[in-house]
Amino acid sequence: MAQRVNLCILGLALTFSLSGCEETLKQRVQVRPPAPPPKAVARSERLPISPGVPAFFLETRPQPAIDRLVAKVEANYQSGQRDYREGRADQARQDFDRAVNLILSSGIAVDSDPRLAKLFDSLVETIHLHEVEASREPGGEGPAEEPAPIEEIADLDLPATTAPALAAKAEREMMTVPHDLPLTVNEYVLSYLNFFQTPKGRAIVEHGLERAGQYSGMIRRVFREEGVPQDLIYLAQAESSFLPRAVSRAGARGIWQFMPYRGKEYDLDRTIWIDERSDPEKATRAAARHLSDLYRMFGDWYLVMAAYNSGPLNVIRSIERTGYADFWELYKRNTLPKETKNYVPIILALALVAKAPAMYGIHVTPEKPRRCDVVKPAHSIDLRLVADAIDSDVLTLQSLNPTLLRSTTPNDPEFELSLPAGSAARFRAEIAAIPPEKWTAWRLHGVAEGETLAAIARNFHVTPAAILQVNSLDPGDRISAGTKLIIPASPQATGKLARYRVQRGDTLEGIADRFAVTVAELRRWNGIRGNRAPRGARLKIYPGGLSAGSPPASKSSPRKALSSETKTESASAKPIASRGNAVHYRVRPGETLFSIARNYGTSVDALRRLNPFLTDRPLEAGDLLTIPPNR
Repeated sequence: MAQRVNLCILGLALTFSLSGCEETLKQRVQVRPPAPPPKAVARSERLPISPGVPAFFLETRPQPAIDRLVAKVEANYQSGQRDYREGRADQARQDFDRAVNLILSSGIAVDSDPRLAKLFDSLVETIHLHEVEASREPGGEGPAEEPAPIEEIADLDLPATTAPALAAKAEREMMTVPHDLPLTVNEYVLSYLNFFQTPKGRAIVEHGLERAGQYSGMIRRVFREEGVPQDLIYLAQAESSFLPRAVSRAGARGIWQFMPYRGKEYDLDRTIWIDERSDPEKATRAAARHLSDLYRMFGDWYLVMAAYNSGPLNVIRSIERTGYADFWELYKRNTLPKETKNYVPIILALALVAKAPAMYGIHVTPEKPRRCDVVKPAHSIDLRLVADAIDSDVLTLQSLNPTLLRSTTPNDPEFELSLPAGSAARFRAEIAAIPPEKWTAWRLHGVAEGETLAAIARNFHVTPAAILQVNSLDPGDRISAGTKLIIPASPQATGKLARYRVQRGDTLEGIADRFAVTVAELRRWNGIRGNRAPRGARLKIYPGGLSAGSPPASKSSPRKALSSETKTESASAKPIASRGNAVHYRVRPGETLFSIARNYGTSVDALRRLNPFLTDRPLEAGDLLTIPPNR
């Protein structure tokens, strides 16, 4: 039945688009009535717009000031991208900073113009990716990202096929297997159904269905609560094969492959530390709400899926150009991007296979949901220290915490860290002996049978004296196998370095708190005088660095679970005897290497050779020095 397109669709699309509509509808079109929604899904009332409405009501006319700002920002952004590709990282950072400063100093709200909002999101995402890459250090890299499977599948050029036997099988399945999403079997769906029975296609399906076991219960619960069809779970199968860290070439991330701007629209937080697009439950909630919003716009689940993939404005423009609000008509008329054309047939084929895998020769054992304990560290902590405390490994912790972009948790008292089930109490007990400000630098080490203090110190690039100091041990104490020692790993010694660019509004106190260091350390590492953070500067930061006068573990610490051969000396001005000819001495406030060398008849160079940590930092009160014998 011929009728004018319901322009309400076009009006609603403006709330989702990244740019204003460029042309108005000027033709009569045929629109297939949308399939009725599931009862659980509420549909908004469509209000017809008179065909006589002037075109300017449907257009966005940005102010000239906005046009000039967008052009300048775009030019700096593109210049930064070119500089970065050509290896001029410093110049690229200047270009990006200039683009951001143009926006912030313009007085124009970022959200006031879709183009400006898109540019700002692109800048934030680009700067974030470059800063994370620059801040990664040996032993402390962030978790590995994985390519999004949808790109591999959707880029395939598969010929349409009739496959009568396969079509008959799919038709029988549709008659017997319940489904709450309209299912279609045509030559386009059959081409992918046939592909998923090849060795390569079967592997993609099997891996996804196995991982789905971890998340399917949660996803179906959220979908029930949000009132969207359960069968939309197969979007996640197509988008990511249920990989929380899947990242597309365009920067979409997570099980549901949210772009940065869309994730922000649905309250998925993104910082230098975390990206909630990789949080399976939060992202599922956001996806369900986005799908509901799209259904209220289009009233047809196939168009919803197409809009989820390419954006609602692309679908709206295809409807406008062809006159058909029907996915298969848009497919035939080739008005959608190639990936979007393939997207809906892929999901329908995956749904058919997943609902009756044995019928298609596919056998899987779904993974079980992972049980875990949740703790709030209330302070930044290195995942390696967490792994030390509970005798786990960093890869396990990263898989339980897919939102983390780095190997260190944010300094946020509300951040929740997931641990293997049953390990929370052990974590709290083990970590209690280490000051929270050292959680990003210090380690724990379980002593193995026959392992010596010297070997442990070499392995962690610290001195035996430093290990004795923080564990409140004396040189004569014997270390038993099974004991866990605190290792005061110096960030300078291990090369652990982060760089941070000072942003507008930053203070030295705020930056120091974020990285668990002191303001004095920030000043010393970067040659800063005064209390102001130099805007735009790239600061050198050694997270969790050893501060002067930091307290060692107390005598009642669980680290003192050792068999002792001698009584423990208190930290004092007198030398602490050891079993060799050398002497150990605890440094008092105000003492220097020169004064100590003079008192013991030795040289400063000799002290530095016996105490390698002095090559990386100044002498500090409380240090335990090894003094060469007086000849």
